[in-house]
Amino acid sequence: MSACATITRGTSQKFNIDSSPTQAEAKLSTGQTCVTPCTLNLKRKSQFKVTVSKEGYKSQEVEVHGKIKGGGAAGVAGNAILGGLIGAGVDAATGASLSLDPNPLKVTLVPVDAPVAAAAPAEVAPVAASAEAVAAPAAVAPVAEVPATAAAPADSGTPGGE
Repeated sequence: MSACATITRGTSQKFNIDSSPTQAEAKLSTGQTCVTPCTLNLKRKSQFKVTVSKEGYKSQEVEVHGKIKGGGAAGVAGNAILGGLIGAGVDAATGASLSLDPNPLKVTLVPVDAPVAAAAPAEVAPVAASAEAVAAPAAVAPVAEVPATAAAPADSGTPGGE
């Protein structure tokens, strides 16, 4: 009964990688690669990085490591009751009491921004402002000239009356 987790869970587990959109390339820092969605059989005691990438999208990198979780905790408890320190030591050495985390790994890729789309709205604003600026002075100029012409006869009548 020593090494309960090693016996019941094994030292490897299935590691699932999923992405949105699918058909992205997943590269592990261990050298393994696959196209999403995919499943790899990996050691529970592993620690690695996964880079998920696809053309037209920003790449994402996620760290994965073994963590005591779920059935691993039951194996540790079983060792404490039945297997003692030797069983716990075997499970710790083999990584059987660990589970890869996060698993499944789910990544949502973000599209790369197109530089042309950002520049288009900035060009629209100055065109609209200059059209308003041209229309406004044309309306003000005739109004300013009318009072100046009407005031001239009133001034000429004053000097002639003296």
